[in-house]
Amino acid sequence: MSNELLSPSDHQINLALLAQQVVEGFITGLHKSPFHGFSVEFAEHRLYNSGDNVKNIDWKLFAKTDKLFTKRYEEETNLRCQFVVDVSSSMYFPEGKNNKLSFSVQAVASLIYLLKKQRDAFGLSLFAEELKFNIGAKSTTSHQELLFNTLEDILKFEKLNVTTNLSKSLHQVSDFIHKRSMVIIFSDMLQNLDDEEKQNEFFAALQHLKFNKHEVIIFNVCDKATEIDFDFENRPYHFVDMETGAEMKIHPASIKEDYLLSMEKYRQRIALKCAQYKIDLVDADRALGFYPILQAYLLKRQKMV
Repeated sequence: MSNELLSPSDHQINLALLAQQVVEGFITGLHKSPFHGFSVEFAEHRLYNSGDNVKNIDWKLFAKTDKLFTKRYEEETNLRCQFVVDVSSSMYFPEGKNNKLSFSVQAVASLIYLLKKQRDAFGLSLFAEELKFNIGAKSTTSHQELLFNTLEDILKFEKLNVTTNLSKSLHQVSDFIHKRSMVIIFSDMLQNLDDEEKQNEFFAALQHLKFNKHEVIIFNVCDKATEIDFDFENRPYHFVDMETGAEMKIHPASIKEDYLLSMEKYRQRIALKCAQYKIDLVDADRALGFYPILQAYLLKRQKMV
């Protein structure tokens, strides 16, 4: 299976199959990469920690890797992971089937499949101006099917003029979920680029998550070419804000310099605050596919073992 995005008509038929193929393809690639330590054994084993029962050590795997791993069992759940997905109107950019929301849904499905394979628990929160859907973490097959069905449903209809309130939604999530979870956020974070008060509200919500002892990864979903680099053809455009409906007819070249400066300042401020709170901030360019997301998750997971 390719690392590339599939069309909604494909993944709405069988999101579970897509997730399986993405993850299995990723695992196969790890065998041939410098990240061989993330081989398929991670699905059934975890690194030995002092105090673990020595009878569970897999000595055959030790002979292959020169590392101590213990066998994991069905009842073990070492991680609770809550996926928090932005479903506001801006996530339907760019127009067409392979937009930011479609990319996020497929990435989340792949991570859920990976978590299920590792026998970890997973929950799902969907938000726009507030939480729209919220269910806690479980590790059962029926729960996985429920989340896949929910993810498929949100792609069926494009919703225009739905705004984002990331701060309010993160406060709601922080109060709801189990203590000491991993919280994985998928959002384009395109709100209030020049509004420091709104940015501070967002930082307060991040601080709330960390105060409750959660590990946090933010996947900043974007179409890098247009949204970050502002790379448009040299001609006039009619821009429409998908969340507010505001319209502007303008030549991109006339505002590109100011746009890039504002965007860079905004991104730097968020990056500095995330570093301060020890939150992983990962650019998730839809054009690069899912493998960078899976790799970022595994690196974070390894640090938590």
